[in-house]
Amino acid sequence: MRSPIDVPAIAVRPCFYARSVEAEHRGAFGQDAFGRGAEKAARFFGTPQYILGQSILVIVWIALNAVAVASRWDPYPFILLNLAFSTQAAYAAPLILLAQTRQADRDKVQEITAERRHDEQIASAAQHVAAVKTETHKLTKLLESNTELTRQDKELTEQVAALTRQIHALLTNR
Repeated sequence: MRSPIDVPAIAVRPCFYARSVEAEHRGAFGQDAFGRGAEKAARFFGTPQYILGQSILVIVWIALNAVAVASRWDPYPFILLNLAFSTQAAYAAPLILLAQTRQADRDKVQEITAERRHDEQIASAAQHVAAVKTETHKLTKLLESNTELTRQDKELTEQVAALTRQIHALLTNR
């Protein structure tokens, strides 16, 4: 039996030209809400809003701890801030990797679908070429037959004309 990691469950609608891939990734968390959440988080980690917000938080954190005289909750070298960043990185890295894995699975499904569509187009083109060749061969045979019949018709017409002249000559000479 395959594990959910090996092969994603894929539902493909048969459609020749339209985008036909609907991939549903099922993981250990049902319909994989965790994976979708991981993708959202990974996308957010790369936004300017996140980077700016994190920069402002660090500046405020350091400023408050630098100017506070009595209630410094994280004095220099800001070990608590470092711990927060380490914890964030420990969670962010696997979420980003999970998002990349899910994207790679979708890309693979799309690639397989594109290959199938390409193969179908090649097979269709080959069938079309074969049909054209067959029809061309039939037309060639018909043209050859028509040419032969036209030649025979011409010969018969010449023979009828010669016989008509002979009959006419025989009847007029009497």
